[in-house]
Amino acid sequence: MSDLKKYIAKRKKTDNEFSENLENGYQEFKIGEMLKQARKETGLTQEEIATAMHTKKSAISRIENHAQDIRLSTLQAFAQIMGKELKIQLV
Repeated sequence: MSDLKKYIAKRKKTDNEFSENLENGYQEFKIGEMLKQARKETGLTQEEIATAMHTKKSAISRIENHAQDIRLSTLQAFAQIMGKELKIQLV
């Protein structure tokens, strides 16, 4: 186990707030990263997505890099522009 993984495991055991914030931050990162990867796979630029969504490139960058509190309608529009279907699961 790496030093980072050891540190995270130790902090999660002793600090509930750290544990909760780490998980929330990871989920936000994961959504943004999934959107970025899908966009790149389709060969679209942030500028092209922004134009299609009637917004600015900086807004798309924010979504991809800080994906917190994204509206469902925004996720649906993003997916539709890329020719993809948005699926949400509760597990």
